[in-house]
Amino acid sequence: MFDAKLLPLQRRLIHPLAERLHARGVSADAITLVGFVLGLVGVAGAAFGLVWLALAGLVANRLADGLDGEVARLAGPTDRGAFLDIALDFLFYALFPLGFAIADPGANALPAAVLVASFVGTGSSFLAFSIIAERRGITSEDYPSKGIFYLGGLTEGAETIALFVLFCLLPGLFPVLSLIFAAACFLTTLTRWLAGWRLFGA
Repeated sequence: MFDAKLLPLQRRLIHPLAERLHARGVSADAITLVGFVLGLVGVAGAAFGLVWLALAGLVANRLADGLDGEVARLAGPTDRGAFLDIALDFLFYALFPLGFAIADPGANALPAAVLVASFVGTGSSFLAFSIIAERRGITSEDYPSKGIFYLGGLTEGAETIALFVLFCLLPGLFPVLSLIFAAACFLTTLTRWLAGWRLFGA
């Protein structure tokens, strides 16, 4: 919901660091892969109840996610980079709640399963819309620099990361937060289905 508004600010903040990394020959793909590994450290932190490690891994993963795109724009974007970025992002989004489910299966396993199921809805509708939109030559005015078509919704990246930060700061509220956010994700999925139904039926 807020991604399009936050993206210009994010790019301004990380651009100087991206320029330095690019000047030193660091590739966008390398940043993507390192960021994913750091995200896995955060997942492990969540699984072992080390919420500050989970938060540090989350922040590092999201910083890398912003940097890889900015470095890619400096070096020239590639299809492989766009593929790696979105594929690893979606996996990280599913793994992070899993860490909290492992930490406390009795309280967190079912809410985590519902949340991940809702992510399947938002992710699959997002990717399906993107594929058809590209086939039809439809572009996104809100995200002109992205490697694929971005369809917005009630729950986007910024909202998801805010949720994950709350998981780390308030781990006891994981079940409630997960179910509330899952409901919002299912609503997002529904709106994307309707958008696709209307647009692609023409």
